[in-house]
Amino acid sequence: MEQVHVYYSGRVQGVGFRFTVQDSAERLGVCGWVSNLSDGRVEVLAQGEKDKLDQLLKEIEDHFSRYIQQAQVRWSQITQTLKGFEVKY
Repeated sequence: MEQVHVYYSGRVQGVGFRFTVQDSAERLGVCGWVSNLSDGRVEVLAQGEKDKLDQLLKEIEDHFSRYIQQAQVRWSQITQTLKGFEVKY
């Protein structure tokens, strides 16, 4: 199990980004959360098997490539185990 923490910038708020990420994560069996930030970015923290996390990031990129200007991706060890995948408000 691994963890990936991503900050997406661009026109990523208000295009169904959070709910699409949640749908993909749940379908892939990935745990974590997604949240809009006050500076216009979207933050994603996801935990799961490396291939599932890679697939999640690929699906996000494929679906929102025209909206994403930059993705800051940081892989790390899991510090706290999460359950389910939620949209944080």
